Amino acid sequence: MRVVLAEDSVLLREGLIRLLGSVGIEVVAAVSDAEGLLRAVDENVPDLVVTDVRMPPSHTDEGLRAALVLRRQRPTLAILVLSQYVEERYATQLLSTATSGIGYLLKDRVADVEEFLDALRRVAAGGTALDPEVVAQLLLRRHSDPLDRLTRREYEVLSLIAEGRSNTGIAEALVVSESAVGKHINNIFTKLDLSGADKDHRRVLAVLRFLKV
Repeated sequence: MRVVLAEDSVLLREGLIRLLGSVGIEVVAAVSDAEGLLRAVDENVPDLVVTDVRMPPSHTDEGLRAALVLRRQRPTLAILVLSQYVEERYATQLLSTATSGIGYLLKDRVADVEEFLDALRRVAAGGTALDPEVVAQLLLRRHSDPLDRLTRREYEVLSLIAEGRSNTGIAEALVVSESAVGKHINNIFTKLDLSGADKDHRRVLAVLRFLKV
């Protein structure tokens, strides 16, 4: 896997380079600002971009805006955004641009190496990885809609899907069988009127419906 990394904190940038290198993931470019990120992607054509939201010169949303530009230019490019805080507006902007290969994690998650690497690989493979705190914040603004048809357990299952969990991961988290998880997911698709698409695509559409993006 070839990765372009954009992070203005020297310590975190160097730490991520070493971490990824230790598991065989090649960081082909590491930059400290959004302009450098755009150039690095053009020059290296990576499989995945890992970028901070806030970078020079204003330290507001340069990284996120660069990610949106890259997503428009390269719709299949996987992007994992790291943020110091839950920033609902930025998460919504990013999620509304695509249905696959997108991640939004708080930087604190990097400390859990296995969890972070799992999320990174999932995004690179075309999946999603959303921080549980991001999911919780986005849910605060949910209004009455078809999601109200879901049972409490179905809602829990969909919440875990939104975090990027597999059926196995959901089963472990809820202490139920994978077959039970499968039944809940099929019920969710039916109640959200998503029965016409392929299974993987329906998972993504269900998450987008869940997050109201």
